[in-house]
Amino acid sequence: MTRNRKSILIITAIAVIFILSFVLTMFFQRVRMNEGSVTGNTAGNLNNGGLFCESEGVVFFSNPYDNGCLYSMNPDETGMKKLTDVKASSINADSHYIYYYLDSSDTGTGLGFVQRTYGVYRAERNGKKTVCLKRGNAITLTLCGNYLYYQYFDNYNKKGTQLYKIRIDKKEEKLVADYNINPASCADGVIYFNGTRDNHYLYALNTADDSVRLLWDGDLWNPVYEGGYIYYMDVQNNYRLCRYFPGDGTVETLTQDRIDFFNVYGDIIYYQKSSSSDPALKRMYTDGSGAETVASGVYKNINITSRYVYFTGFDSDTPVYRTPVNGPVAVSQFDAAAQAVIH
Repeated sequence: MTRNRKSILIITAIAVIFILSFVLTMFFQRVRMNEGSVTGNTAGNLNNGGLFCESEGVVFFSNPYDNGCLYSMNPDETGMKKLTDVKASSINADSHYIYYYLDSSDTGTGLGFVQRTYGVYRAERNGKKTVCLKRGNAITLTLCGNYLYYQYFDNYNKKGTQLYKIRIDKKEEKLVADYNINPASCADGVIYFNGTRDNHYLYALNTADDSVRLLWDGDLWNPVYEGGYIYYMDVQNNYRLCRYFPGDGTVETLTQDRIDFFNVYGDIIYYQKSSSSDPALKRMYTDGSGAETVASGVYKNINITSRYVYFTGFDSDTPVYRTPVNGPVAVSQFDAAAQAVIH
């Protein structure tokens, strides 16, 4: 074999290895996309901070005993793992990734935290390979299919809160609406929201083309789509909890209590009754029957998984309380989250 022929073979082999390495790198670094109308978390959880998110048998949650760092566990609270070292909220997940709003402003000290880190992030479900998709202030973040819709607040240009979206592979960032839309309630590729400018009517945003249409001229707040109904706070009637059935336009009043927060999960609703004399966290069935008190007092952060309802006192993020979603009320503290920090 001549020297030139050997040189050509060596160069060809190096080129093949280089191309193969490049192809393999691109393959393993590519972002795996979703098929169909995937939704990243429930509307009720996202309206309560998105502090818990259950996906394919795993619960991702913001651990207030560890400055809000992101953890994962089984629904029965076993197998707990720490995934991030900074505060996470508005948690969403799909089969491949977790998405969340990250904010380091109150989760660390020292030179590493001189510059604030905040924005919309994506990571593998084990917390690895973290990628910042958008730096800035985001309020509610929702995964709809292959896009993250988020409320973006621009401190510098004073444009107020606007709705943006970005594809999960960090492409196609777009301003969806130059006004405030809460994207929490996403179902089958449609985002249900109340007006925030001239009225509080019910609107629907089709995520296929981001077109908006009016559904109903009711006066409502924080609509949640569940089981064909829209659950909402009735603005004109002291923020009582009602539901609207788009099929025939009927409205049902579920309770006369004034509501501060609520969360719908399956056939049950947990809500905070607002009262100067007897405030309480309560629950009832979605038709308004079976109302009972879960805990007397004022609570917030009502997040629900398949096993437990988690909540905290209004003036503190700890301790975290929980009770089984169904069955008899049995309130106790979320000790496993506190113990995970110690160990």
